[in-house]
Amino acid sequence: MKGPDHEGNQALLGVQLKDIEKTLPLRVLSEEDWEHWTTWGYVIVHDAIPPDHVERLKAFLWEFQDMDPNDLSTWSATDRRAHGMAELNNSGMVEVYNHQLLWDTRQSRRVYDAYVDIWDREDLWVTIDRANLNTPNRDGRKFGGFIHWDVDTSQDPLPVNVQGVLSLVDTDAEVGGLQCVPDLFRTFDEWARTQPADRDPFRPDTTGFEVRFIPLRAGDLIIWNSLQAHGIRPNTSKDRVRMAQYVSMYPASEDNEELTRQRIHSWRECEAPKGIAFPGDPRELEKKVYGQAKLTDRGKRLLGLERWNGA
Repeated sequence: MKGPDHEGNQALLGVQLKDIEKTLPLRVLSEEDWEHWTTWGYVIVHDAIPPDHVERLKAFLWEFQDMDPNDLSTWSATDRRAHGMAELNNSGMVEVYNHQLLWDTRQSRRVYDAYVDIWDREDLWVTIDRANLNTPNRDGRKFGGFIHWDVDTSQDPLPVNVQGVLSLVDTDAEVGGLQCVPDLFRTFDEWARTQPADRDPFRPDTTGFEVRFIPLRAGDLIIWNSLQAHGIRPNTSKDRVRMAQYVSMYPASEDNEELTRQRIHSWRECEAPKGIAFPGDPRELEKKVYGQAKLTDRGKRLLGLERWNGA
């Protein structure tokens, strides 16, 4: 999701991720994965976290949302606070950002190594983002879905960034989840030259392109290039939910003192990041009930509490 935690991420400016010449050996991705990533703009990391962690996360999200997985009558609650980005209303966003279980995902070696492969560097920061528990479109709760970019695709040079989501359930076209337009990513430069000068740089005209739903298994991490047009496919099932955690990484901005301070404050005070995309939980359960997450040495560096070079 677009927000302040992603600002200033213009590392490798002028060098698109698909054009990186690898210097570090692949840790998680295979050569076939790398080719798929650079061609189609997304890659799936299977079994990014173990099944027991998946189950703990799912149980926590049900608890946090005051929903009973066995009682559909509890599933239709609306958002506790409206989103500044109105298109996110009723999309199932869970306003939790710094719980221990979210940080356990972020600190895991396999998730980190996958992003090292993507960026070809080790000095990364993790996004402080939230989770998703998207119940079916029923009982007046409606979410239509939309295809968009979270970066301005009219910029020259184009932005360099990635996004990612960890699925906590098996997904299919009915239960919904990530959908994207891989062939638009593959042909973006040619496509852009055919578009009017005043095109919407955040909402593509997908005429002639297939919007593809990407099925995932519980524990799968999907990473996509931010130039990949994407969105959430609505949940049209009768009695199933889509559950996920948003987790991405990008080159650390350790010299940006203000951003470093904001990130540490968000973790230390158990607060949502600042920004229009992050309304936060009006109950303040993270602060009042769950408390500060414990960080590993890797987690401290991924947050910005410690520097990667040890200085």
